Amino acid sequence: MSKKSENSKPDDPHAYSIKHWPTEERPRERLIKHGGGALSDAHLMGILLGSGDRRSRKNAVDLSRDVLLAFGDLNQLDLATVHELCGVQGIGLAKAAQIKAALELGKRLAAQPARDNQQMKCSRDFVKFFSPFLKNLRKEVVKAALLNPKLKMIKDITISEGSLNSSIVHPREVMIPAIKESAASLVLIHNHPSGDPTPSSADIEITHRLNKTGEIIGIKLLDHIIIGGQGFYSFADEGLL
Repeated sequence: MSKKSENSKPDDPHAYSIKHWPTEERPRERLIKHGGGALSDAHLMGILLGSGDRRSRKNAVDLSRDVLLAFGDLNQLDLATVHELCGVQGIGLAKAAQIKAALELGKRLAAQPARDNQQMKCSRDFVKFFSPFLKNLRKEVVKAALLNPKLKMIKDITISEGSLNSSIVHPREVMIPAIKESAASLVLIHNHPSGDPTPSSADIEITHRLNKTGEIIGIKLLDHIIIGGQGFYSFADEGLL
């Protein structure tokens, strides 16, 4: 009976590990040498997860490929809940939380310029800030951006979180925080979980009511923006404000 080669180690339970890859092919080493742009989504997520799944003998990159395959793309991954992520074999609560935390950091990075007191000059500035947080939600969330006289954001507040199809908004829920923060103007922003940003009759009604209330109080409603899956609708851009 021939002796097994020392290097093959077919029964080694750790043989699937990335540590067995050539150094120049390991994701972490490639990122250090070439930067993140040189890595695929699976390789980047593999670095994030740090380890694979011993039961299925899959390394961190294999496991990342399974996650991406299960959800299709990063947008769908962002839509997934922690418990849905745990439906992928090898992904427990800790790894699911790591994935969701990384996605949240990406959103915050995208929004950083506005958080640094950038002047918000048009609808696209608000979409750029809020879209990462709103476009992949499964429920309707209404937010208000409170602005100073120079159109810099004082604060953004959540007005309401509704069901999949609707959310109840009253002008006082928007105006009371705006008065407390001494806002000069505001922009209302909400998402449509269906992905279609076309305004509903309720959206049109609340826009008119809020606009009239703002005129009385002296806090101007500059825009009402609806964010969909891949696009947005601006009442101001459409000449309705």
